[in-house]
Parts: sequence; structure tokens; C-alpha cells
Amino acid sequence: MKSIPDYLLQLQGKSVDQIETPALVIDLDAMDRNIQRMADFTRKHRVRWRPHAKLHKSADIALLLEQAGAIGHCVQKLSEAEILASLGVNNLYISNEIIAPTKLRRVAQLAQDLDARGGRLAIAVDSEVGIEMLARALRDVNSHGIIDVFIELDVGQGRCGVHPGEPALELAKAIAEHPALRLAGLHAYHGRAQHFRTIADRRQAIAQVIEEVEHTRKLILDAGLQVHLITGSGTGTLIHEAASGVYGELQAGSFLFMDADYAQNERDPAQPAFEHALFVKSQVISADDKHAVCDAGHKSHAIDSGLPKVRVTDESEQLQFANGGDEHGLLHPTSTGGWLPALGATVWLIPGHCDPTVNLHDFMIGVRGGLDGGTVESIVRVDTRGALR
Repeated sequence: MKSIPDYLLQLQGKSVDQIETPALVIDLDAMDRNIQRMADFTRKHRVRWRPHAKLHKSADIALLLEQAGAIGHCVQKLSEAEILASLGVNNLYISNEIIAPTKLRRVAQLAQDLDARGGRLAIAVDSEVGIEMLARALRDVNSHGIIDVFIELDVGQGRCGVHPGEPALELAKAIAEHPALRLAGLHAYHGRAQHFRTIADRRQAIAQVIEEVEHTRKLILDAGLQVHLITGSGTGTLIHEAASGVYGELQAGSFLFMDADYAQNERDPAQPAFEHALFVKSQVISADDKHAVCDAGHKSHAIDSGLPKVRVTDESEQLQFANGGDEHGLLHPTSTGGWLPALGATVWLIPGHCDPTVNLHDFMIGVRGGLDGGTVESIVRVDTRGALR
């Protein structure tokens, strides 16, 4: 575990103004409100809540979410699961396929370790080969526990997953042949739909998903097998899965920080109003009469979902962020001759995509009392940074 440097520890209790730039900062008040809104939402709809830890990559935040009602966490990588488990997170779902025999033996060992302390490991599959190799790995490590297995359906993401219907039924039958594997249910996540901009497009996409999931579940039940749970959903569509009566678990994770890309979605009034809670603090280091330059370039924020947006506190002071390279960001006024910040001024950036932005940092700085005049309360380790295997 990477230790927190003294210069960061010494920030605790000090003004947000003392944070050197560029730095990844959590508005703890906004994050807490997001957590409460999600907890209230899932209780109202009587669905379980298993947020994705690939967003925050922090055991401390994972445990905080569990205290608020989350039943566990999703991860995409085995190494993420191993690290979080070592730090006290006991209920984990690897919502991704693993094929390498060496990794599957690690999966089997982790399942055994979690089971021994009252925890649980689940994993996704989308092929008979993957099922057979997982069962073999469990035998190889002499695991006496049972691992939960979800069949991943391709419901529109166009990535991993087996086609709904008969292909999924065949996998369910294959799982049933192995005593150490328990068919836990179906994993149906339409990732692309999370970013469909209109309410109508998202509603239509998830309606199709629900139809395919129900058909697949019926086939499996008619074959005499159990489908204990339908899991999936994301921050962009969670209202539809929650209200479906089909999904029993939501995997939404981005609600916690809310990146700039999600803010472009037309908001469904039935969905909680989540706030931006993750920012890159930057400082203006150069300026002329046409633009200013801040010290936060691509090394401080991911750009796969677009460039960051500049946080606006005064409608008369609006800026457009432009590509300045690895270490610099260019700030332009939104109108000719418009306002520009002065040298030394703080500029808060809202990342386009929070997940890979977090992965660029070793630590996040938690601020209480707002970004304008607040106080540093905590330093949050990014425990699974670089956990790619």
C-alpha cells in the first residue's frame, strides 16, 4: 500500500487554497449528498445496490458506500478485487470475463479466502470454455467453496457477453454440470445506453433490454434451473432498470462523482439529481489578452469522453477548456474579448470521464465546506490505481 506523503497529510485541517496544483479533489459534501440520494432511491425501489469500484478505486470509499447500504462492489479486473479484498472489502463481483489459467487460479484462491471470512466472490462468464476453465481452476486449488457465476448477456454494448435466449440457456446448463459453480443469475448491462442523450432514447433502449432479459430468464426457468438475480444498469439508465420489476441489483457507480459527460444527458425527472463531486484543481500559470494557460493537461485528466469543463460560479465568467498538451490546458473566453482569469487564479475542472481520471492519480484530496473556502478533511488513497491484470 502506498503511504500518504507528509506534505499531503499536513494539508488536513487547512484551507482548500493550500492545495498545490494540479490535484484531484473530492467535494465531500456533494459526494455525501449523491450517496444519500442513491441509498434513498434503491430503498424506494427495493433493489440491491452494488456500485462499481472501478470509478473511485478506493477501499475507504467502498467501505463508506457499504455503510450507506451497498451490498458489495463490482470490479473489472482480478487485481482490483485482490487489492480491495486485502483492505477489508468482502463482497466482490468481477463483472468481466477471465480466461487465463494463471488468473483463474487466483480467482479460485480469492474465492476461497473470501468464503473463509464470510465474504463472497462472483464472476461473469460468456462461454463454455470459460466455464470449464473456471471449474478446473477451482479443482486445482482444492477450493471447497462455491463461486457465484453470472452469465453476461450482450444487450447492446457490443463488447463481451453471449446473445440472449438459447445461447445463454446453453451456458446455464453448462454451469449446472459443475458442483462448485452456482448460477447466480444474469448480467445485463447496456453501457452505450448510459450516454444516450435523450430520455426517450434511453427508455427505448432499456425497454428492449428488459424484453430480452425476461425471455432469457424464462427459457432458463423452463429448463428447471434457477435465475436468482438480474444485475446490471448504470448511472444513465438506472431509473428504468429499477422500475422494471426485473432487475434486482443496480451496478451504477458514476453517480458518486458525476463527470462532465453525464451532465450532457437530458435528465429524467424520476432520476435522482446527482452533483459533480470530483474536480481537478488547477492554477493559471500564463496569460495574455486572448487566452490563459492552466497547469492541468492530459496527465491530470482523461479525455476519452471529451475535454474537461470549467466549473462556473459566475455566469459572467465562462471559459472554454482547450487542448494544451500533457501539462497544460488552454482557457479561452466564450466570447471575443470576454473575461479571462488572472495569473495565479484557481480554475476548477470537471473531468470528462471520472474513472480513467482517478486512475491517473495516487491520491484524492477530500474537501469539506465547498471548493470556495472549504477545508481539507481527508486524503483518499487510490488503492487500485494501475490494477490492470
